Amino acid sequence: MFAILGFIGIIVGFASGFFGIGGGTILVPTLIYLGFGVKAAISISITQMVFSSLFGSFVNYKNQMLRLENGLVLGLGGFIGAQFSGYIVSYLPPSALLGFFAFALLVSLYKFFKAPAEPTGVPNESKVLLFVIGFFVGMAAISIGIGGALFLTPIMVGFLHFDIKRAVSTSLLFVVFSSISGLISFSMHGLVDYKSGIILGIGSLVGVYFGAKRSHVVRRDLQKKLLMILYVLLFALTLNKLITG
Repeated sequence: MFAILGFIGIIVGFASGFFGIGGGTILVPTLIYLGFGVKAAISISITQMVFSSLFGSFVNYKNQMLRLENGLVLGLGGFIGAQFSGYIVSYLPPSALLGFFAFALLVSLYKFFKAPAEPTGVPNESKVLLFVIGFFVGMAAISIGIGGALFLTPIMVGFLHFDIKRAVSTSLLFVVFSSISGLISFSMHGLVDYKSGIILGIGSLVGVYFGAKRSHVVRRDLQKKLLMILYVLLFALTLNKLITG
């Protein structure tokens, strides 16, 4: 199982770097299909995110694809919001968490489908708005085992008119804050499987380097199409799990 988790970590790491996600959108459904419970899958996913988001953000910054100011404001909001995640997961049943995960995927897919690949206006960089968005995204996302980029990238591209590449890089930095905060909250409630999370996290370091590098050179329209395909696949897997139990 350790070898399988390490390999999955590499794949998830690549997706994390390429799509600017924490990896939970892929990892939670995958771990559930491997036999992990929903809450265990969420805790492992969050542990892995700390590794992939930190290293991926470092790669993005070194390649001048990351504007720290916006990411830090979003991240601060996400850090505070994610502190409520352990409480939420402790009291909600697994079926409710999985149902909200599926709903979030569907809404994000719809909004991302309507958003243009190229920016159509001046980006809205209001610090108050970014903080509020970060707070609610952090609270909701970490509670279902994802870093928040699943919500944040469509919001930044579709509503705030950010360039998709900047949105991807900023979203991954946001995941640094939300995942660390979520890990603290989950730890306080005794929900973390550290061993599996660390194995996945180490594997993800390899994948995230190549994923982030590839993200910098791929065409914007292709990156958007690949993100949409990812959302569709994950929604189908999650919906199937909800139906079959």
